[in-house]
Amino acid sequence: MTHPCESCGMPIEDGRYCQYCVDDTGALQDFETRFGRMVEWRLREAGGDRAAAERDTLAHMATLPAWRNHPRVKSAR
Repeated sequence: MTHPCESCGMPIEDGRYCQYCVDDTGALQDFETRFGRMVEWRLREAGGDRAAAERDTLAHMATLPAWRNHPRVKSAR
């Protein structure tokens, strides 16, 4: 049975976060690192301009337990 990663939403089997959202020690990456990587993924997958990718990424992060209360995410609402 899978459940979504609390940081990006990717389906995972165990734990709170997927392998892409944690650092070498297994801790959740900091906001800026995760946000930057999610924006880059969005640009690779869907194209478009950076401003739209950042806006869409912040909107997505607002739905995720790891980030919904982060000040940058909250200010984008």
